[in-house]
Amino acid sequence: MSEKALWYLENIDVMGIFCPKKLSNSDDSHAKETFTKGAYVYVPEDASNKIYFITEGRIKIGSRGSKDKEITKAILGKGEVFGELAILDGAERRDYAIAMEDSKVCAITKEEMKNLMKDYSQLNLFLMKLMGKRAIEMEKRLESLVFKDSRSRIIEFLSDLVEQKGQRVGYEMLVRKFVTHQEIANITATSRQTVTTVLNELRNKNILTFDRKRLLIRNMEELNKEMSIH
Repeated sequence: MSEKALWYLENIDVMGIFCPKKLSNSDDSHAKETFTKGAYVYVPEDASNKIYFITEGRIKIGSRGSKDKEITKAILGKGEVFGELAILDGAERRDYAIAMEDSKVCAITKEEMKNLMKDYSQLNLFLMKLMGKRAIEMEKRLESLVFKDSRSRIIEFLSDLVEQKGQRVGYEMLVRKFVTHQEIANITATSRQTVTTVLNELRNKNILTFDRKRLLIRNMEELNKEMSIH
Protein backbone atom coordinates (compact mmCIF):
# COMPACT_ATOMS: atom_id res chain seq x y z
CA MET A 1 0.00 0.00 0.00
CA SER A 2 1.26 3.49 -0.84
CA GLU A 3 2.37 5.58 2.12
CA LYS A 4 0.22 8.40 0.72
CA ALA A 5 -2.85 6.32 1.54
CA LEU A 6 -1.94 6.75 5.22
CA TRP A 7 -1.35 10.53 5.14
CA TYR A 8 -3.97 11.01 7.83
CA LEU A 9 -2.44 8.51 10.27
CA GLU A 10 0.63 10.62 11.04
CA ASN A 11 -0.78 12.39 14.07
CA ILE A 12 -3.63 10.16 15.22
CA ASP A 13 -4.12 6.42 15.62
CA VAL A 14 -7.22 6.05 13.46
CA MET A 15 -6.94 2.26 13.41
CA GLY A 16 -6.81 2.24 17.21
CA ILE A 17 -10.02 4.27 17.32
CA PHE A 18 -11.93 2.15 14.81
CA CYS A 19 -10.40 -1.23 15.73
CA PRO A 20 -9.50 -1.22 19.43
CA LYS A 21 -7.63 -4.32 20.53
CA LYS A 22 -10.21 -5.23 23.17
CA LEU A 23 -13.67 -5.52 21.72
CA SER A 24 -16.84 -6.67 23.39
CA ASN A 25 -19.11 -8.47 20.97
CA SER A 26 -22.16 -7.64 23.03
CA ASP A 27 -21.61 -4.22 24.60
CA ASP A 28 -19.13 -2.26 22.47
CA SER A 29 -20.49 -0.10 19.67
CA HIS A 30 -17.40 -0.93 17.60
CA ALA A 31 -17.74 -3.94 15.33
CA LYS A 32 -15.52 -5.94 13.02
CA GLU A 33 -17.31 -7.02 9.88
CA THR A 34 -16.33 -9.25 6.95
CA PHE A 35 -17.74 -8.88 3.44
CA THR A 36 -17.23 -11.37 0.63
CA LYS A 37 -16.58 -10.14 -2.91
CA GLY A 38 -19.74 -8.56 -4.30
CA ALA A 39 -21.40 -8.06 -0.92
CA TYR A 40 -22.82 -4.64 -0.06
CA VAL A 41 -21.71 -2.80 3.06
CA TYR A 42 -24.65 -0.48 2.58
CA VAL A 43 -27.03 0.61 -0.18
CA PRO A 44 -29.08 3.77 -0.82
CA GLU A 45 -31.76 4.41 1.79
CA ASP A 46 -29.94 2.35 4.42
CA ALA A 47 -29.61 4.15 7.74
CA SER A 48 -26.53 6.38 7.70
CA ASN A 49 -25.38 5.53 11.20
CA LYS A 50 -21.85 4.08 10.91
CA ILE A 51 -18.39 5.07 9.72
CA TYR A 52 -16.00 2.38 8.46
CA PHE A 53 -12.25 1.71 8.43
CA ILE A 54 -10.84 -0.85 5.95
CA THR A 55 -8.39 -3.34 7.41
CA GLU A 56 -8.27 -5.71 4.41
CA GLY A 57 -9.49 -5.68 0.82
CA ARG A 58 -11.04 -2.97 -1.35
CA ILE A 59 -14.38 -1.16 -1.19
CA LYS A 60 -16.05 0.68 -4.05
CA ILE A 61 -18.29 3.68 -3.42
CA GLY A 62 -20.78 4.41 -6.20
CA SER A 63 -24.22 5.49 -7.34
CA ARG A 64 -26.71 4.20 -9.90
CA GLY A 65 -29.02 6.35 -11.96
CA SER A 66 -31.72 5.66 -14.49
CA LYS A 67 -31.33 2.61 -16.73
CA ASP A 68 -28.83 1.23 -14.19
CA LYS A 69 -26.15 3.70 -15.31
CA GLU A 70 -23.39 3.54 -12.73
CA ILE A 71 -20.93 6.13 -11.45
CA THR A 72 -17.95 5.04 -9.38
CA LYS A 73 -17.08 7.73 -6.84
CA ALA A 74 -14.08 6.08 -5.19
CA ILE A 75 -12.18 2.82 -4.88
CA LEU A 76 -10.70 2.56 -1.41
CA GLY A 77 -8.24 0.13 0.14
CA LYS A 78 -6.57 -0.84 3.38
CA GLY A 79 -6.13 2.03 5.81
CA GLU A 80 -8.89 4.21 4.37
CA VAL A 81 -12.16 5.42 5.88
CA PHE A 82 -15.60 5.63 4.23
CA GLY A 83 -19.17 6.44 5.20
CA GLU A 84 -17.95 9.60 6.93
CA LEU A 85 -20.95 11.68 5.81
CA ALA A 86 -22.92 9.97 8.57
CA ILE A 87 -21.40 12.59 10.87
CA LEU A 88 -23.05 15.50 9.05
CA ASP A 89 -26.70 14.51 9.03
CA GLY A 90 -27.25 11.15 7.52
CA ALA A 91 -30.77 9.98 7.86
CA GLU A 92 -30.19 7.68 4.86
CA ARG A 93 -27.37 6.70 2.55
CA ARG A 94 -27.39 8.21 -0.92
CA ASP A 95 -24.79 5.91 -2.46
CA TYR A 96 -23.65 2.32 -2.05
CA ALA A 97 -20.51 0.64 -0.78
CA ILE A 98 -19.60 -2.79 -2.17
CA ALA A 99 -16.68 -5.15 -1.58
CA MET A 100 -14.54 -5.54 -4.71
CA GLU A 101 -12.83 -8.53 -3.10
CA ASP A 102 -13.09 -10.31 0.24
CA SER A 103 -12.75 -7.44 2.70
CA LYS A 104 -12.70 -6.67 6.41
CA VAL A 105 -13.76 -3.42 8.02
CA CYS A 106 -14.14 -1.99 11.48
CA ALA A 107 -17.26 0.09 12.11
CA ILE A 108 -18.08 2.73 14.66
CA THR A 109 -21.46 4.37 15.20
CA LYS A 110 -21.79 8.07 14.54
CA GLU A 111 -22.88 8.62 18.15
CA GLU A 112 -19.68 7.03 19.42
CA MET A 113 -17.65 9.01 16.90
CA LYS A 114 -19.19 12.28 18.08
CA ASN A 115 -18.31 11.40 21.67
CA LEU A 116 -14.73 10.63 20.66
CA MET A 117 -14.51 13.92 18.78
CA LYS A 118 -15.18 15.73 22.06
CA ASP A 119 -12.18 14.03 23.64
CA TYR A 120 -9.75 14.07 20.72
CA SER A 121 -9.32 17.37 18.89
CA GLN A 122 -7.08 15.65 16.33
CA LEU A 123 -10.00 13.44 15.33
CA ASN A 124 -11.96 16.54 14.37
CA LEU A 125 -9.07 17.68 12.19
CA PHE A 126 -8.79 14.23 10.62
CA LEU A 127 -12.47 14.20 9.62
CA MET A 128 -12.26 17.76 8.28
CA LYS A 129 -9.25 16.83 6.15
CA LEU A 130 -10.91 13.65 4.95
CA MET A 131 -14.11 15.39 3.89
CA GLY A 132 -12.18 18.25 2.35
CA LYS A 133 -9.97 15.86 0.39
CA ARG A 134 -13.00 13.98 -0.95
CA ALA A 135 -14.74 17.25 -1.90
CA ILE A 136 -11.65 18.45 -3.80
CA GLU A 137 -11.40 15.13 -5.63
CA MET A 138 -15.04 15.32 -6.72
CA GLU A 139 -14.63 18.94 -7.81
CA LYS A 140 -11.58 18.00 -9.87
CA ARG A 141 -13.51 15.17 -11.54
CA LEU A 142 -16.40 17.53 -12.33
CA GLU A 143 -14.02 20.03 -13.93
CA SER A 144 -12.42 17.23 -15.96
CA LEU A 145 -15.85 16.10 -17.15
CA VAL A 146 -16.70 19.61 -18.35
CA PHE A 147 -13.37 20.77 -19.76
CA LYS A 148 -11.50 17.63 -20.87
CA ASP A 149 -12.19 15.01 -23.50
CA SER A 150 -12.57 11.30 -22.79
CA ARG A 151 -8.97 10.45 -23.64
CA SER A 152 -7.56 13.12 -21.33
CA ARG A 153 -9.84 12.05 -18.47
CA ILE A 154 -8.67 8.45 -18.73
CA ILE A 155 -4.99 9.45 -18.79
CA GLU A 156 -5.55 11.83 -15.87
CA PHE A 157 -7.13 8.99 -13.90
CA LEU A 158 -4.09 6.77 -14.58
CA SER A 159 -1.72 9.53 -13.48
CA ASP A 160 -3.68 10.16 -10.26
CA LEU A 161 -3.90 6.43 -9.56
CA VAL A 162 -0.12 6.09 -9.80
CA GLU A 163 0.42 9.12 -7.58
CA GLN A 164 -1.91 7.77 -4.89
CA LYS A 165 -1.30 4.02 -5.07
CA GLY A 166 1.91 3.52 -7.04
CA GLN A 167 5.17 1.98 -5.88
CA ARG A 168 8.49 2.82 -7.49
CA VAL A 169 10.23 -0.13 -9.12
CA GLY A 170 13.52 1.12 -10.51
CA TYR A 171 12.61 3.88 -12.96
CA GLU A 172 9.05 2.62 -13.32
CA MET A 173 5.87 2.91 -11.24
CA LEU A 174 3.79 -0.13 -10.29
CA VAL A 175 0.14 -0.22 -9.21
CA ARG A 176 -1.01 -3.56 -7.87
CA LYS A 177 -4.66 -4.64 -8.06
CA PHE A 178 -5.35 -2.69 -11.23
CA VAL A 179 -9.06 -1.97 -11.77
CA THR A 180 -11.09 -3.24 -14.72
CA HIS A 181 -11.66 -1.25 -17.89
CA GLN A 182 -15.33 -0.93 -16.94
CA GLU A 183 -14.41 0.54 -13.54
CA ILE A 184 -12.19 3.12 -15.21
CA ALA A 185 -15.07 3.95 -17.56
CA ASN A 186 -17.43 4.38 -14.59
CA ILE A 187 -14.96 6.69 -12.84
CA THR A 188 -14.14 8.81 -15.91
CA ALA A 189 -17.65 8.91 -17.44
CA THR A 190 -16.46 7.23 -20.63
CA SER A 191 -17.11 3.85 -22.25
CA ARG A 192 -15.28 0.57 -21.69
CA GLN A 193 -14.38 0.52 -25.39
CA THR A 194 -12.77 3.96 -25.14
CA VAL A 195 -10.77 2.92 -22.08
CA THR A 196 -9.52 -0.19 -23.89
CA THR A 197 -8.55 1.86 -26.95
CA VAL A 198 -6.60 4.42 -24.90
CA LEU A 199 -4.80 1.78 -22.81
CA ASN A 200 -3.80 -0.19 -25.90
CA GLU A 201 -2.57 2.98 -27.58
CA LEU A 202 -0.40 3.85 -24.57
CA ARG A 203 0.90 0.30 -24.42
CA ASN A 204 1.83 0.43 -28.11
CA LYS A 205 3.80 3.61 -27.39
CA ASN A 206 5.64 1.70 -24.62
CA ILE A 207 4.44 4.20 -22.01
CA LEU A 208 2.77 1.52 -19.90
CA THR A 209 1.85 -2.12 -19.71
CA PHE A 210 -1.01 -3.78 -17.85
CA ASP A 211 -2.97 -6.90 -17.13
CA ARG A 212 -5.84 -7.77 -14.81
CA LYS A 213 -3.62 -7.68 -11.74
CA ARG A 214 -1.33 -4.70 -12.22
CA LEU A 215 -0.46 -1.51 -14.06
CA LEU A 216 3.15 -0.61 -14.80
CA ILE A 217 3.96 2.92 -15.95
CA ARG A 218 7.26 2.88 -17.80
CA ASN A 219 7.49 6.64 -18.27
CA MET A 220 5.44 9.03 -16.11
CA GLU A 221 6.65 12.10 -17.96
CA GLU A 222 5.46 10.74 -21.29
CA LEU A 223 2.16 9.67 -19.74
CA ASN A 224 1.46 13.18 -18.50
CA LYS A 225 2.39 14.65 -21.89
CA GLU A 226 -0.31 12.50 -23.47
CA MET A 227 -3.01 14.46 -21.64
CA SER A 228 -2.37 17.46 -23.91
CA ILE A 229 -2.54 15.41 -27.11
CA HIS A 230 -5.94 15.42 -28.84
